[in-house]
Amino acid sequence: MAFKRGFLMLLGVIADDFTGASDIGNTLAKGGLATAQFLGIPQSDAPPEIAAGVIALKSRSIPVSDAVAQSLAALEWLRAQGCRQIVFKYCSTFDSTPEGNIGPVGEALADALGVTTGVIACPAFPTVGRTVYQGHLFVHDRLLHESGLENHPLNPMTDADLRRWLARQTRGPVGLAAADTVRAGPEALRAALEGAQEMLVIVDAVSDDDLLTIGKAVAGAPLLTGGSGIALGLPANFFEAGLATPTPVSAPRIDGPEAIIAGSCSGATRAQIDLHAASHPVLPIDVNGVMNGSITAPDIAEWLLARTGQAPLAYSSGTPEQVRALQETHGRERVSETLDTLFGAVAQRLLAGGIQRLVVAGGETSGAVVSALDLGALTLGAEIDPGVPALVSVGAEPVALALKSGNFGAPDFFTKALDVLGGSRNG
Repeated sequence: MAFKRGFLMLLGVIADDFTGASDIGNTLAKGGLATAQFLGIPQSDAPPEIAAGVIALKSRSIPVSDAVAQSLAALEWLRAQGCRQIVFKYCSTFDSTPEGNIGPVGEALADALGVTTGVIACPAFPTVGRTVYQGHLFVHDRLLHESGLENHPLNPMTDADLRRWLARQTRGPVGLAAADTVRAGPEALRAALEGAQEMLVIVDAVSDDDLLTIGKAVAGAPLLTGGSGIALGLPANFFEAGLATPTPVSAPRIDGPEAIIAGSCSGATRAQIDLHAASHPVLPIDVNGVMNGSITAPDIAEWLLARTGQAPLAYSSGTPEQVRALQETHGRERVSETLDTLFGAVAQRLLAGGIQRLVVAGGETSGAVVSALDLGALTLGAEIDPGVPALVSVGAEPVALALKSGNFGAPDFFTKALDVLGGSRNG
């Protein structure tokens, strides 16, 4: 690929799922960088006004070799756009088994960029209760493995010690830049990273101030990894260097028929479903029926389309016990793949039936939906809840989307999202 002439993208993000891409894109856009989200690796150059490009992959739970290959292909496109800094974005709750992809992808990107030591790894997002202290990941006041994430259906997190967990995925040991180093300021943290012997270094962060310190410390670093929080301080680096000027968030609002799909089994999503069901039509999807073929995508899409104007919701969410029973009966991978296919087909039928506002809950579900829809680039709009922006597709018939990670969002997220997508609230 040849570099573009006359305009260059500054910051490139490789996200391992679609909700995570929206999350970090939201952070960068709020910080003033003109940002676009791309669903997969683009086949042409980015628009000239874009300073930050976020490539959304569905690579979190796929085989390691595939995740590495896709991430390196994304890196090639971003470098061809002129990106000076690359962020590998993963979930603020890490979401990676001991055989997972965070370590191998981080190492592969570092190798490709010629970085041998001192690459930060920081999934912290204090705004939604994800903090890292002494290398351990907390969800609010609970260690990660006591927060409910130990029951994740695909990537159960059973150890909050990120150094120990990540070291099981990497070629060598994992370092730590602890809270006292971060609080000593950007220069101290930069010196610690430059002096690190390890390729990947967990960096503590328990507040937004810590994230801003990290942002200053990594100005000019070719690679960093973590959750969306690490992007909090990055836009200012480009403004201070005179490479970009602040740009307001702007995306059109779409007023049209609506539907909601939920595949997340997180406690937050289940509570949001319960609240929504009190005053809106909801359809619980019988997963056993899906597995035996008695419940199909046309059935679900038809039910949703018949109830537009009422904020209808179809969901497959279940308790950890229900999910475990389904996996034992049908196999974990088969359940996941079947539901992904189902939700993708439902989304296609919804858009064909005139849906213009679509809310999706769950990272894997969101990935299945947007992959099936093949919408191309997305413009970021107003923030619905922390970490979840409105997204609008580019084209003659735009579609407004909200892609919510399972644990994100206020209790009334679904109705709030439809309001923001449709413009009946101020952003």
